[in-house]
Amino acid sequence: MDYFHGTTDFRMEQASAVTLGKFDGVHLGHQKLMQRIKELEKAQVDSVVFALNSCTKDRILTEEEQKFVIRQMGIFCLIQCPFTPDIAGMEPEQFVKSVLMDRLHAKYIVVGTDFRFGYHRMGDVETLKKLQSKYGFYAEILPKERFKDREISSTYVKEALMEGNMKLANRLLGRPYFVSGIVRHGRKIGRTLGMPTVNLLPVKEKLLPPNGVYVSRTLIGGIFYPGITNIGYKPTVGEKFRGVETYLFDVDMDLYGTEILTELLFFVRAEKRFASLQELKYQMQRDISFGREYFGG
Repeated sequence: MDYFHGTTDFRMEQASAVTLGKFDGVHLGHQKLMQRIKELEKAQVDSVVFALNSCTKDRILTEEEQKFVIRQMGIFCLIQCPFTPDIAGMEPEQFVKSVLMDRLHAKYIVVGTDFRFGYHRMGDVETLKKLQSKYGFYAEILPKERFKDREISSTYVKEALMEGNMKLANRLLGRPYFVSGIVRHGRKIGRTLGMPTVNLLPVKEKLLPPNGVYVSRTLIGGIFYPGITNIGYKPTVGEKFRGVETYLFDVDMDLYGTEILTELLFFVRAEKRFASLQELKYQMQRDISFGREYFGG
């Protein structure tokens, strides 16, 4: 996949089918747009996802995670365009001409019904329709995906995540919510309890669900391993940062420095402080038993 990040100096050599948005989460609604530009590759154009990254906090996907998910979809090119004053200040028609036509050679532009663009978001789908004949592209406006009589949106996903409703969040995303990163050294408390864990410290802009224990599975070297994951500050041992700590069932590997991806499947219980490490150990054993049962023993 061709990839442009952190720059407005991007350019396509061939005609393209472009979809545009923030794409925070790459949920089912976003995937619908991306699947359509993939289909349009049959018309001898390259599929391009133009992600305008103006979000600096509470991201469902970090930029690296967004890149991972979109690459999995087989998109030809991803542009993670920074929200610079030059981009933000463009009038809608100027954006169409300078960005979509001159740089991306867009033959097809595929967006949702609520798409807005340009200075102060003054451009919308009607603007695109009016500019089609002038600039020689085709605008396709796709209806929003819905679930339980509500439009699927990043806001909907975030609400489910903040409630710890992983079943709903994952249904809206079309895949499990995940946290990724490099395994870092922890205080090795789990190892002293006979239950060694792997630790991630997510970037500050990553939106995490409520603190607590989750049934999870972790991708390592192309293989998924079941386990349980704790999100939070580990109040029994007094951590000062909010981390993601995972116990992998029946796995004995040195993973320090390894890049992993942990999917959260089911919320088990809220994080709590225990009176002693022994009480914590007993609860962890119960959590592990629950997790094994979740995966069928």
